[in-house]
Amino acid sequence: MEAHLRDLRYFVAVAEELNVTRAAERLFVSQPALSKQLRALERQLGFRLFERVPSGVVLTRQGGTLLPIARDLLERWADGLEAVRAAAPAGTLVIGLQTAVGRGLQQEALRRFRAVMPEWEVSLRLVGWDDPSGGLADGSSDVAFVWLPVPPGLGIHVLVTERRGVALPDDHALAGLTEVPFAALRDEPFIALPAAAGPLRDYWLGRDARDDEPVVGVTAHTPEEVFEAVTGGLGVVLVAEGNAALYDRPGLVYRPVTGLPPAELAIAWREGDGRPQVAAFVRALRQAG
Repeated sequence: MEAHLRDLRYFVAVAEELNVTRAAERLFVSQPALSKQLRALERQLGFRLFERVPSGVVLTRQGGTLLPIARDLLERWADGLEAVRAAAPAGTLVIGLQTAVGRGLQQEALRRFRAVMPEWEVSLRLVGWDDPSGGLADGSSDVAFVWLPVPPGLGIHVLVTERRGVALPDDHALAGLTEVPFAALRDEPFIALPAAAGPLRDYWLGRDARDDEPVVGVTAHTPEEVFEAVTGGLGVVLVAEGNAALYDRPGLVYRPVTGLPPAELAIAWREGDGRPQVAAFVRALRQAG
C-alpha cells in the first residue's frame, strides 16, 4: 500500500478546512474529484479519515493521528527537494510545463537567465493537466508556464494573449469555414481535460461563454490523446492560436473561433517566493517579451 504525496496534500487541506468544498477551492480542484480521491485514499488505508457533520467534516481518531504525520512527510519532501536542487554547482531551477510553450519564449528566457546566472542548472519538468499550477502547488516546480486561470497563492506575469480557436477533423462540416462562431460548437462533443484540472477544464470547454452544459466526448490526459481523439472523430477541442502550429497533424485543421474571450499564457511562481533565481527567470521573460 502506497499513498501518493498528492493524496496526503489533499487530506491535509481537508483536515485543515474541515470542509470539502473550501478545500477544493484552496486546491483548485473540483469538489467531486477531491471527494473521489479521499474515498480512494480511505479504501487504500483501510479506515475512515473523516466523518460528515452538518458543517462539513470532522477527523476520525485515525485521521487525527495521521494529520501530523502527513504534514511532516510533506514538509520533509519539500525540504528534500530543495536540498537536491542545491546539490548542483549553484542550484537547479525547475520549470514546470504542461505542453510545449513555443513562440520563442522559452529559448529566449533561458538564454537571458543563463547570462545572469551562469552557474545555475535548468530542469524542464512536464506536469500533467491534473495539476493546473504546473507543479507549483506541491513545490516540485520553481516557476511554471501556465494557462489562466491559475490556483490562488500564485504570482503571475501574462506573456501572451491569443485568440482561442478549434481543432477539427478535416472532414468536419465546420472545417470549410474561415472562422467558426462559438454558437456553432455548442452541441459538438468536446475533448476535455481531466476533472482534477478544475476551472482550467471548464475554461477549455468554453464555459465562460456558455450557460448550458457542454457535451464531453472523451477526457484526455496528454496532448497526444487529445489530437488522437480529434482525428478519430470523437470530438473537437479548443486551442490557443499560438499552439495551432505546435500541434499540426494530418487529418486535423485549426479554425479561429468568434464569440470567445482570448486565452492568456503566463509565467507563474509562488507568492512570496523571493529567491533570486526565481526573480531572475521572471525578469528574463519580461525582457524577452
